[in-house]
Amino acid sequence: MLKQVIEVYELLDDAGVDGGRVADFLRQKGLEHVEVHEIRGEKGKTDFIKAVIPGLSGKRVGGSSPTLGIIGRLGGIGARPERIGLVSDADGAVAALACASKLADMLRKGDRLAGDVIVATHICPDAPTQPHVPVPFMGSPVDMKAMNAYEVDPAMDAILSIDTTKGNRIVNHRGFAVSPTVKEGWILRVSEDVLDIVEWSTGNSPVVLPITMQDITPYGNGLFHLNSILQPCTATQAPVIGVAITAVRPVPGCGTGASRETDIEETARFCLEVAKSFTAGTCAFYSEQEFARLQQLYGPMKHLQTEGMTP
Repeated sequence: MLKQVIEVYELLDDAGVDGGRVADFLRQKGLEHVEVHEIRGEKGKTDFIKAVIPGLSGKRVGGSSPTLGIIGRLGGIGARPERIGLVSDADGAVAALACASKLADMLRKGDRLAGDVIVATHICPDAPTQPHVPVPFMGSPVDMKAMNAYEVDPAMDAILSIDTTKGNRIVNHRGFAVSPTVKEGWILRVSEDVLDIVEWSTGNSPVVLPITMQDITPYGNGLFHLNSILQPCTATQAPVIGVAITAVRPVPGCGTGASRETDIEETARFCLEVAKSFTAGTCAFYSEQEFARLQQLYGPMKHLQTEGMTP
């Protein structure tokens, strides 16, 4: 997928890029179901973009094959005028859009997945930055509720949330890591099927992203979050797995020249393989029986998807 990654990288590394230009790029690839929504906030605007790649027996054609959501999570792809060029935080958008581009190429060549795939992200070349320990993060012109509203689709039966996760000392590895599955406030065991795909697609041992209870609660509650990789889990009942693009040393989300196309390609190719398997019904994000038993023994944990109790 290196070709698709490079094409998307060059498309986004532009001070004038917006959702319309990205949508045109995907439509030229042959995708028909592409929509763009411009949303304004106190700190500027961003364009949310969503593309649906229909499957042979997916919901778009009245079938029953499951739908996978691939979300490119980020604050912004650029921090202009403070920083010139594509920032590290843009990797999630590049990876997600590269998946859409590759799926479009596959459609044109006669390879169609069983179920639908929905790819969503947002395009903002001039987002604000924000302080964070140990290195600065990218901010966003809109809040997390708006992001979830436009990126998390009710049709998604499971979600891969791709996010640059380099601004920490938690994962000291260059490449990508996968999180445990999160569903309705529960942090579940890491999917064995997903670990298989990591091994098969990379030829290496899987790296697992450690997460805490704070990380799966909504932004804005005053608690520390590793980053926004698992924020989609606060807005859906579908199982969510974070796909973290990682580095050996802490890298600011607003840092430029920090994106490695080969790491993004490896991440995007993994997501594509999950899409093939999940929509065909051969990749489970979690055990339904074990989840039901957890609920029976300990009750629901959906309150962790809310802003919590206030004084």
